[in-house]
Amino acid sequence: MPKLPPCTKAAIFLDFDGTLVDIAPTPDGIHIPDTLPALLNDLWDRAGGALVLISGRAAGDLSAWLPDYTGLIVGGHGAEWRRDGQVTPRVDLSPDSLDTLRDAASAFAGTHPPVLLEEKPTGLVLHYRAQPDLQDTVETFTAHLAQTHTDFEAHPAKMAIEMRPQGVGKDLAMADIMGFDLFSGRTPVMIGDDTTDEPAMEWAQKQGGLGIKVGPGETKAHHRLPDTQAVHTLLKHWA
Repeated sequence: MPKLPPCTKAAIFLDFDGTLVDIAPTPDGIHIPDTLPALLNDLWDRAGGALVLISGRAAGDLSAWLPDYTGLIVGGHGAEWRRDGQVTPRVDLSPDSLDTLRDAASAFAGTHPPVLLEEKPTGLVLHYRAQPDLQDTVETFTAHLAQTHTDFEAHPAKMAIEMRPQGVGKDLAMADIMGFDLFSGRTPVMIGDDTTDEPAMEWAQKQGGLGIKVGPGETKAHHRLPDTQAVHTLLKHWA
């Protein structure tokens, strides 16, 4: 197990899919372990509130999966935050640009039935998990989308490509949050499993904190846990 700072001196950032819950074939197919809500609330108490769920999912979606969690949620990789029960956007997107992006992605998914389109308030994801050999096709299409819809960037994820707003990232959100009085002076700890978590884990390490990678795959994180169960064990015993 990684050597962790005391909970009272840590700023804890947790990814969701693949970190707190196992990845499912579809975004709606996940299972929330019975013990997870209490685990998060206990950890929030031990950390004095310096706990953030930081996900690519929409903040409202994550709130629906974890209705008992009242702490800070960062959704859309930083594009929206939920604080004090209110979700607020952190980017200024025109509805037209988002609509045209969705229309193009929907048309693409319609002609490639194994591809699943996941729409978000601030972007979208094209999942090719059902047919991995479509990776090149999806990558080519999303690269073209990024050229024609310049408010957005294409980012690879696990068996998916995400279109998200320019200028957002979990690392940038973490940097903002570490400026809050509650978080200032604490040691950042970022736990994540995906390529989209890599900049955040690297950022935490550059600040003298920890990056912890969950599962297999290349990483710049200095520490690794094998699976979500190991994450739960770590969080349960973190004092």
